[in-house]
Amino acid sequence: MTVIAGMVTAVICVIVATLVLVEVRDSRTESKRTQATATALRIVYEMRRGPVRGGLHAPEGVVIQVMDRNRKVIAGTPGPSLTGTAVARFLPSQAQVYSTRDVCSSAAIRGCAWVVGFRVFQPDGDWVVYAAAPAVPWFVSPGLIMLLVSVSLLATLLACLRAWGTVDQTLAPVDAIRAELAEITALRSGRRVTVPENRDEIRRLAEAANATLDRLDGALERQRSFTSDASHDLRSPIAAARTQIEEALLFPDEVDWPQTGRAVLASLERLQAIVTDLLQLARLDAAAWKEEETVDLGAMVTIEMARSERTKRIVPHLQEGVTVRGDRLRLVRLFTNLLDNAERHAESRVDVTVRRDEGRAVLEVLDDGAGVAEEHRDLVFQRFARLEASKARDPGGTGLGLPIAREIARLHGGSLTIEDSPRGARFVLNIPRNVPEQPDRRA
Repeated sequence: MTVIAGMVTAVICVIVATLVLVEVRDSRTESKRTQATATALRIVYEMRRGPVRGGLHAPEGVVIQVMDRNRKVIAGTPGPSLTGTAVARFLPSQAQVYSTRDVCSSAAIRGCAWVVGFRVFQPDGDWVVYAAAPAVPWFVSPGLIMLLVSVSLLATLLACLRAWGTVDQTLAPVDAIRAELAEITALRSGRRVTVPENRDEIRRLAEAANATLDRLDGALERQRSFTSDASHDLRSPIAAARTQIEEALLFPDEVDWPQTGRAVLASLERLQAIVTDLLQLARLDAAAWKEEETVDLGAMVTIEMARSERTKRIVPHLQEGVTVRGDRLRLVRLFTNLLDNAERHAESRVDVTVRRDEGRAVLEVLDDGAGVAEEHRDLVFQRFARLEASKARDPGGTGLGLPIAREIARLHGGSLTIEDSPRGARFVLNIPRNVPEQPDRRA
C-alpha cells in the first residue's frame, strides 16, 4: 500500500509539474515576445522622429537590430547585433508591415529565438527593424525545475509516510487479534479477542472470530461431556461382567455357569450396542456420505413396519409420492430409532404419519404414553442423556438413539423436534422434499 501510494503520488506530481512547466513556459514566451514587439515598435516610432544610430536599449534578453535599405546594420543592442551580422534574413513582404520567424542559425543571437521584422518606410528606401526574443527552454529556469522536483519529492515522501501510518494503524487491531488467537489453545479456550470500538470491517472480523471461538468452545464442551459419558457407560457393562466372573471364580463348584454365561453375555450385548452406536455417531460426525438416491418415505415406512413384529399397535397415515433425496439406510435408521423409542413409551398405540408440507416432507411418530415435559425436550437429544422414565422402561438402553436420529436429520438438511400433542410424545421430522421437474408442455 505504501509503494502504491508513493507511485500514484509521484505520477500525479509529474503530471502537475509538467502542466506547471508548460503554463509557465507559455507565459514566459508570450511575455518575451510582447517585450520584443513593443521594443521594435518603439524603435520604429523613434525612426519616424529622427535618425537612429549606435547602441539601442532593450529589455533583458531582447535583441534589436536596425538595417538600412542596403541591409547594413545601422543600430542595435550592444553585442553581436552591432558587428554587422544580420539577426535574420527574411524580409516582410510589401503587402505586410511585419512578419515573424523562428530562427536558430543566426550568429547574432545565442540558440534559437523568435524574431519579428518590421518594414519601415524611409525616403531613401525601406529599412528593416528586427527584434529577437530568445526561446524559453523546456525547464524555463533551473530554479523552477529544482522547486518542482523538491515539492514533488516532498509530496511523495509525505504520501508514503501517511500511507504507512494509516495502514499500520488500520492493521494494528488485526495484529492484536492474531496475537490473541495464537495464545488460545484447547486448554485455554475461554479467552476472546478484543472487539474494536469502530464499526468497520475489523470489528466484524473480531466478532466473527469470537463467534467461531464460541462454537469451538461448545464443541469442546460437548466432546468432553461425550467422552465422560461414554467412558461411564462403557465402564458399567465391563464392571458388571468382571464382577460376575470374579464371583464365579471364587466358588467355581457352587456357580451355575450357564446362568453366569447368560449374565455376562447380556453385559457384552449392552457393551456391543454402545460401541455400535458410538461408531455410528463417529461416522455421522465425519459426514461419511454415500451416493444420494430418491427415497419414498411412505414406502420406506411401510416396508420397515412389515419387517418386524411390534408389541404395540402401529397405525400408519401415509401420503403417496412424498419423496426426499438422501441416504436410504440412514433414513431407515432414523425411522427405526423413533419407532423403537415410541414403542417403549407407548401404552398401546403408535401413530406414524407421512405427509407433504409445501416444499418439505414431514414424518411424525406419535405415541400415547406419558410424553416428554417441555423442559426436557432438548435434553433427550443429548448424547447418553436418559430420563428416569426411560431408564425404568429400558435399563439396557444406550441413550444414543435420539441423538443419532437428529444428526441424520441434520445431515439431510432437515430437523427433528418434539412438538406439542394432546397426549404422548410427538416427534416431527422435516426434510426438504424432492420435487420432480415438471415437463415443458410447450415442447
